Amino acid sequence: MPLRRALFRVAGPVVAVAALLGGCASAPAGAAVPVLRPEVLAEVPHDTTAFTQGFEIDGDSLYEGTGLVGESQLRELDPATGAVRRSVPAPDSVFGEGITVVDDRIWQLTWQDGLAIEWDKATFTELRRVPVDGEGWGLCRDGDRLVRSDGTDRLRFHDPATFAETGSVTVTRDGSPVEEINELECVDGRVWANIWQSDEIVRIDPADGVVDAVVDASGLLPADRAGGADVLNGIAHVDGDEFLLTGKLWPAAFRVRLDPPG
Repeated sequence: MPLRRALFRVAGPVVAVAALLGGCASAPAGAAVPVLRPEVLAEVPHDTTAFTQGFEIDGDSLYEGTGLVGESQLRELDPATGAVRRSVPAPDSVFGEGITVVDDRIWQLTWQDGLAIEWDKATFTELRRVPVDGEGWGLCRDGDRLVRSDGTDRLRFHDPATFAETGSVTVTRDGSPVEEINELECVDGRVWANIWQSDEIVRIDPADGVVDAVVDASGLLPADRAGGADVLNGIAHVDGDEFLLTGKLWPAAFRVRLDPPG
């Protein structure tokens, strides 16, 4: 469900980080993948103790999964202020990773603990734990399936009810594998993904794994505010071509416009 613009505090005049590079049509076969720059529309405070691993808007709530052993949480945030409405610690000192909402439930990945945790969205109580092969990094819902990243060059598909793995696809950019795919956001049949330890977000067609757009988010968090902050990691779709982007331990989340071709 989209959020109204009024939910966000506009940080002074609207700022265009840089102009969009490339046209409005899909790139022709063999052409380089279009590179976009985000247009910053507003800013929301973000908890600098949150090691953000998952970031997703559902209704009038912003859900966040955080990481680190002994510090991992599932949180519900006020999208207008960034304030934590409620939180629950991840069980047994697991290292929490990506999250996604599935109707009245929330799935949360763990990094190297070999399991996914299913939560009741209304009560934030744990419902069950399901074994997962390989690492857990990012997670999002693409229609009737879930999409998981595991730090490799593959996206893995899961049943949203059982979390059983149902398939996978190799991700490529200009014909080369893309590795260290991190936090995910599924939007209109595409998967937006942070690339770990970089300022890039890629848009992936999950049908064939091809990257068809790249976001260069360098400078999104100004250097004079980046002290103590970690990497870009957190993509929450707001509505249309607007997203909320943040990072691990960042002091802010930025509502941006991304206008990709195609």
